[in-house]
Amino acid sequence: MAVEHKVRSDYEARVWIEGVGDAERRLEITPTRAGWDFLSFRSYTFRRGQVIAGESAGDEMCLVLLSGSITMEAAGQTWRCDGRASVFAGRPYAVYLPPGHTYTMTVHSDADCAYGRAPAEGKLAPRLITPEETTVEIRGGHNATRQITHILDPGDAEKLLCVEVYTPSGNWSSYPPHRHDIQNPPHEVALEEVYYYRMRPDGGWALQRLYTDDRDLDDVVVAHHGDAVMIRRGYHPVVAAPGYDVYYLNFLAGTTPSWAAHDDPRLAWVRDNWAGTSDRLPLPITGDQ
Repeated sequence: MAVEHKVRSDYEARVWIEGVGDAERRLEITPTRAGWDFLSFRSYTFRRGQVIAGESAGDEMCLVLLSGSITMEAAGQTWRCDGRASVFAGRPYAVYLPPGHTYTMTVHSDADCAYGRAPAEGKLAPRLITPEETTVEIRGGHNATRQITHILDPGDAEKLLCVEVYTPSGNWSSYPPHRHDIQNPPHEVALEEVYYYRMRPDGGWALQRLYTDDRDLDDVVVAHHGDAVMIRRGYHPVVAAPGYDVYYLNFLAGTTPSWAAHDDPRLAWVRDNWAGTSDRLPLPITGDQ
């Protein structure tokens, strides 16, 4: 049964479908729902002992193991992924598949999985991305410091990009506010984007402002544990509620995936005026939490 939760904004997606197929719950964003051309996003919770069969079809696909333990079989290869206890307890395993591949996933312990997909030609090979192959970056300064784990950077996929971002309690993220909705390389490229949230503790929340220069769009979304927010246009900064660390998984897609973006010109100056860095970063990326 589909349950719609508090869709307060045309830019927010919060759809849970209970007991669908092999998954206990599912969040799904399609290009049709989002009104864009490329990016699909899904999250599932699978249970120990399940065996899930799927295919990439005409898309490239990246599966990010948020938590749990699985084995993936695809393209004649078998990858065992003994993942973290939660998104706050380590770096991720991820599996990249180009179009035209089937896969079988065996679940060894309850597993949260997130998928990003986009149409592609099949120029790249299937591969496992291990936690050691991801890179960690500390970005920003003072109370706008955050930690970024890079999963798919430009060149790692045809249309997809993927990162995990950790924002300590009370800090700002995706700051200074930036946009990527105009195709004007190398200064800015048009990218569709999803923010998928987790909180520590999970009763927390974050605020995400969505706005354009002319304020034709000027909205604030309250994001809770397990929510996803669609970024179609405009600037989209985030702030974490004090007392709660905020994680979000970003999937982005476009014809020329790049990190090139346009800062809000009224706030771009803060890049040159960071006053130190947060003493709460880096966040722990090992151990059970």
